[in-house]
Amino acid sequence: MITAVHEAARDTIEVGAAAGAYPVFVGPDLLDQLPAVLSAYASAHRVAVISDDEVGPIHGASVARRLVDAGHEVTFLTFPAGEASKTRKSWSILTDDMLKAGLGRDCVVVAVGGGVTTDLAGFVAATYLRGVPVVHVPTSTLAMIDASVGGKTGVDVHAGKNLVGAFHAPSAVVVDTTVLATLERARRAEGLVEALKHGAIRDEAHFSMVMERTESLVAAEPMTCAEVVAASVRLKAEIVAQDEFEGGVRQMLNFGHTIGHAIEAAADYRIGHGRAVACGMIAEARLGEGLGITETGTAARLSEALAPLTDRGRVDVDGTRARQALAADKKSRDGRPRFVLLRRIGEVARDVGWTHEVDDDTAHAVLDAVVGGW
Repeated sequence: MITAVHEAARDTIEVGAAAGAYPVFVGPDLLDQLPAVLSAYASAHRVAVISDDEVGPIHGASVARRLVDAGHEVTFLTFPAGEASKTRKSWSILTDDMLKAGLGRDCVVVAVGGGVTTDLAGFVAATYLRGVPVVHVPTSTLAMIDASVGGKTGVDVHAGKNLVGAFHAPSAVVVDTTVLATLERARRAEGLVEALKHGAIRDEAHFSMVMERTESLVAAEPMTCAEVVAASVRLKAEIVAQDEFEGGVRQMLNFGHTIGHAIEAAADYRIGHGRAVACGMIAEARLGEGLGITETGTAARLSEALAPLTDRGRVDVDGTRARQALAADKKSRDGRPRFVLLRRIGEVARDVGWTHEVDDDTAHAVLDAVVGGW
């Protein structure tokens, strides 16, 4: 059966992890292969399918039916859609629901949805009965390219984003690019910000490829999406395999996220992750240029690439809260934020490690400037 999965996928990427490598299957029309994937990589009779209340009726229910037809006993759980649900309260409710259903350590969690779902359901799986397997079925561009791969799970708290969580690698990831057609065009576009980020930190050719194919990607052309998603996952997999627990090189994946996460927190997560990270990438490129670290013109190139993907206008945030969130960022040391800075498109600048300490006045200045629009 697993041979059929490999044949059906356009690409299969192996991602290294301490608990063992896991596959990411990428291609159109892969949802039918999910029962075979579970059988091969996360065998369990009982399955908890977790989705939000927007994706759930469309794709979560479809996944649940496929698994029931394949002989699995399925508990189907949903939570309110949106970043505002990525909380300890939601984690507690989902965990309690699984306990009420009598799911034991021989169950598997199947996360069906975008980045919020992969983070939240992954954290449920990481902590439920001290850890059960999880299989990700990402349904958004963002989740396919980034959130479903790498094993980061967690929830947001008042102090900031993703400050409570765990590393818990999935057993497998099934990326069906056909489902992107059900997303709003704007959400497909914003999700591509992470693909551009992968190119910006690691591979200029990938950055250019995403720029050149933006229209086909935003239009959700399945094979183009499969090609770009697979290429982006490969870049991330190379980094994760070297540093699964973010002690070194994996920190480069946070380019744009120090300021991006501060903006999200200050806006109470009313703006999309893609837009926030786009602001962060522009701001952190300007920061690097101002410090003489980043090649002049890098911010302009990023702006050109990001413009078709997200709103460039003013971001409605509380400036004081954004500065406080900067200090609470998980990369901060002694209350000082640290930033991933580029040398140029395709290359991160090294300091003592992979991040740079910047004085508060300079950091606050670029933050204030970018929320006014870029």
